[in-house]
Amino acid sequence: MKKLTIKDIANQFSVSISTVSKALNDSYEISVSTKEKIEKYAKEHNYKPNFNALSLKNRKTKTIGIIIPNMLNYFFAQVFKGIEKTANAYGYKLITCISNESFDKEVETMEMLSNGSIDGLLLSIAKETELKKDFKHFEDTIEQGTPIVMFDRIAEEIDCDKVITDDFEGAFNTVKHLSKTGCKNIAFISTISDLNIGKQRYLGYLKGLEHEGIPVNKNLIINIFEKDYKKYEEILKPIFEKNKIDSVLATGESSAVAAMKTAIKTGHKVPLNFSVIAFSNGILARHSSPKMTTVSQHGELMGATATEMLIQQLENKEEKRKFETKIITTDLVERNSTRLSVPNAY
Repeated sequence: MKKLTIKDIANQFSVSISTVSKALNDSYEISVSTKEKIEKYAKEHNYKPNFNALSLKNRKTKTIGIIIPNMLNYFFAQVFKGIEKTANAYGYKLITCISNESFDKEVETMEMLSNGSIDGLLLSIAKETELKKDFKHFEDTIEQGTPIVMFDRIAEEIDCDKVITDDFEGAFNTVKHLSKTGCKNIAFISTISDLNIGKQRYLGYLKGLEHEGIPVNKNLIINIFEKDYKKYEEILKPIFEKNKIDSVLATGESSAVAAMKTAIKTGHKVPLNFSVIAFSNGILARHSSPKMTTVSQHGELMGATATEMLIQQLENKEEKRKFETKIITTDLVERNSTRLSVPNAY
């Protein structure tokens, strides 16, 4: 038999989770009749609260929950590093969970964490959640009294603190850089075209072409939906053979490495007549041959910033404030996959 939750009781009486919590904690804010109905129902259905049966105001675990979409992503590993360092400095413990890009897993994890285990939550939303555009579990968690700070992948519709990368500007500035080194046939390779961060990078790419007076060539806009990165080269090879390409901006390192290998196999010389730049500044980029120029998203700074914002909320709960979105500026880390800037190249 499924255990009755505070959310079930809220649904039964068409009230908020916060109202149920206050009623069960005998709050003066709730009418006597409502309290009696809720208490009676909870008793009849054998409702047993966790240690969060204590007043939400008084509950303090000094623990922060983290939900990330992908454990293999180097960027999220860097974000976690920043979270851990900052949380430790303030004396907070961490519970880390992986959604594996699953909506159901994310919902299940949030219900588990927000049931008294944590004081606040840091999260980057799962791909399925973003595509479904179903954010009710975020609203419920916040209404229940657990604050959320979103990072990197966010839901604009949810009223909470957020930390994002300037994905648009990062792509825009990268195209400008490639143009200044003499590149005119710049391909854009995306493996995340269905996510907002992918869309922002694509729009930045288009704006960069416009700024540099380079016509858009639809053949050079390559969206890869194949999940197996081992097949990337197979997908790119015929495109590289049929089109004139002198450079690539990729949304991730795996596709950028595949592009570089494909370019070399089809007769190009990196970086003499072919340049490659990837978003993220991870291990693949540093160990590729040649070493890859990247758009650094400063994951560690993002994690530290998000954690700082959440802890400020937790430490100053009585202080009313507006939620804000902080933007982390990207930087180009030049290595050996691109030529140095050529003065007056255009």
